[in-house]
Amino acid sequence: MLRFILSKLLYLVPTFLGITIIAFSFVRILPGDPVLLMAGERGVTPERHAELSAQLGYDKPLVLQYFDFLGRLLQGDFGNSLVTKKPVLTEFLSLFPATVELGLCAILIATLIGVPVGVLAAIRRGSWFDQVSMTAALVGFSMPIFWWGLLLIIFFSGMLGWTPVSGRISLLYFFPNVTGFMLIDSLLSGQEGAFASALSHLILPSVVLATIPLAVIARQTRSAMLEVMGEDYVRTARAKGMPPYRVIGIHALRNAMIPVITTIGLQIGVLMAGAILTETIFSWPGIGKWMIDSIARRDYPVVQSGLLLIAALVMIVNLLVDLTYGLINPRIRVK
Repeated sequence: MLRFILSKLLYLVPTFLGITIIAFSFVRILPGDPVLLMAGERGVTPERHAELSAQLGYDKPLVLQYFDFLGRLLQGDFGNSLVTKKPVLTEFLSLFPATVELGLCAILIATLIGVPVGVLAAIRRGSWFDQVSMTAALVGFSMPIFWWGLLLIIFFSGMLGWTPVSGRISLLYFFPNVTGFMLIDSLLSGQEGAFASALSHLILPSVVLATIPLAVIARQTRSAMLEVMGEDYVRTARAKGMPPYRVIGIHALRNAMIPVITTIGLQIGVLMAGAILTETIFSWPGIGKWMIDSIARRDYPVVQSGLLLIAALVMIVNLLVDLTYGLINPRIRVK
């Protein structure tokens, strides 16, 4: 198992180096001058522009700028924001819990609904439930997040008034930020109605963000179950007279979960991309909205280091998914 883990960790090194090159190159092709952005409306003289460029290292060749950037990363220095002057890592960690809370709720909704729907669709292949659920999954997968989010806001918030439009909690409540997770902090505060307010603010953006992963997980589960249910060991289990729930739940579903877990792990990247739009639509104070604002402000350190931190998160999740394979199917460890 240790060799299996080390082999997976070695794959992360070239992947991370490639991501650093992409992140560094991406911010350099953005239009605009960060020095002029720092100067604001007051402007800056050519001498002062050259001085600031030298201080920030932007006067060096791009190759040297990249190696300086890589050297600071190896020392744990992600740079400071050009706008707020705060360390990028500090800002990321302060906003990260909001995105994690939204993403966890979204993937929880997608998994708890998608897997059972996929299993039932496979068991009742060709039935009305199979056709309706897979059609709905196709529609959900094809639906743009920004359009779907605005539509739900108009209906549930505007017409029905059931959910808030934006934010994480009502302005009526104020309590210390202990964990960064609003649901937990609202419970710890002991204020009446705080948890209900936080939950009501979380429901709509979570549903919007979960739509595409739910559709993908449901279709993948159905496909994997149909493939496994045709195997000899499943037919043998049925021939022995095992109850259907044991045949489906133990023999079929366990083996079908390997591609499903892969799909769930890959959806983390989809969630991060979807969180950018979702957080913007719902004014959710997470790293997605933070990245969009930083791109608009040409905040080079925030954009390139934010991309790296998000990519590192996706890589860690995919590593955990690979390790989960070894727990579900021990034969994978020796390959």
